[in-house]
Amino acid sequence: MSKLKRSILVALAFVAGSLATAPHLAAQAANRYLGTVTAINGDTLTVKTDAGEVHQVQVPAAASIRRVEPGEKDLSKAETIQFSDLAGGDRVLVRLDPNGAGATPQALQIIAIKQSDVAAKQQKDREDWQRRGVAGLVKSVDAGLGVIVLTSGAGATAKTVTIHTTRATVLRRYAPTSVKFDDAQPAPIDAIHAGDQLRARGQKNADGTEIAADEVVSGSFRNISGTVVSIDAASSTIVVKDLVTKKQVTVRVTPDVQMRRLPDRMAQMLAARLKGSSGSGQGSGFGQGSGAQQAGASGGPTRTGQGQGTGGGQGSGQGGGAGQGAGGGQFPGGGQGGGQGGGDLQQMLSRAPSIQLSDLLKGEAVMIVSTEGASEVTAVSLLAGVEPLLQAPEASQNLLANWSMGGGGAEAAGAQ
Repeated sequence: MSKLKRSILVALAFVAGSLATAPHLAAQAANRYLGTVTAINGDTLTVKTDAGEVHQVQVPAAASIRRVEPGEKDLSKAETIQFSDLAGGDRVLVRLDPNGAGATPQALQIIAIKQSDVAAKQQKDREDWQRRGVAGLVKSVDAGLGVIVLTSGAGATAKTVTIHTTRATVLRRYAPTSVKFDDAQPAPIDAIHAGDQLRARGQKNADGTEIAADEVVSGSFRNISGTVVSIDAASSTIVVKDLVTKKQVTVRVTPDVQMRRLPDRMAQMLAARLKGSSGSGQGSGFGQGSGAQQAGASGGPTRTGQGQGTGGGQGSGQGGGAGQGAGGGQFPGGGQGGGQGGGDLQQMLSRAPSIQLSDLLKGEAVMIVSTEGASEVTAVSLLAGVEPLLQAPEASQNLLANWSMGGGGAEAAGAQ
């Protein structure tokens, strides 16, 4: 459950508790419920609770309707609003009138958090995670000192970040099948291990190499780089041959999976940056044959260059498929060739075109972040069009880890 959603539930639950004295608390609980407005018909609301129950409630003119801000726990700061101010998507705590007559229960009081207020809070959180956040792979953990060392970024932009936690730091752990904040649960620092994916936000030092964390969320996932062996649309699965283990893995693809395909040019530019833009790169084992282009070029934009990159070098793919280097030009993700830092890399991935399971092709290369497992896993994120990136496998793995954790915006902000 996201921090924002928790704050909404806590606020409404706190308000609910203030509406009843202790001797009547059990009876009061039976006469109220918390949920989301799904429909409004005349003077009747349809509310769906988080447990999936659907209730209809009539709201008479005499009912008290108050509006509170997300996270607010003081009912004295609530604003009186009209029934007409309610809308679908609003979060509401409904207190029923025990003396109400008629087939449809009547509301005595409604405490509402407007969907527009939630959206504003989500946007603020998104911006805060982008401004004060960092994501990457855990290098080491010192639970006693509350220190986590993180490898952030990829390739030439990779750096080590030291995260300092205190008793006030909110620590959460992703569910094994998701990188959504909604599914993260409180967990101690000793639940974090080297190799985990982690995202933190807090006060950074001047060069961003240290951060005093307000909030940390971590999880253990599997990174798979391989080729698609088969696609089963009926069962929403694909079989991938893992290039590291050389074994086949069945990957379940649910509707929640982030799936994108890198355009060729973007993949080549990313590959050049991940390889550090120096030296001659060998082509990968994909696309063998005389006609296959490889992005094994050393001539991509340099990390420190201002403006244009310095195209040029040749990269020979195995099987004779020579291809030109990915030099010159602006990066679609923002910033000239060689930008300052790794944030634009994740932006580039997030701006790549979305795809569906039906768009995947047998034999193409994919990079996947998935649940842990040996022969069967569930995908969390999937990136296609990655043949050039696999020439720098370690850096590419870090890149995908960063993107899956924080490149998508809403999830990075705990907005789900």
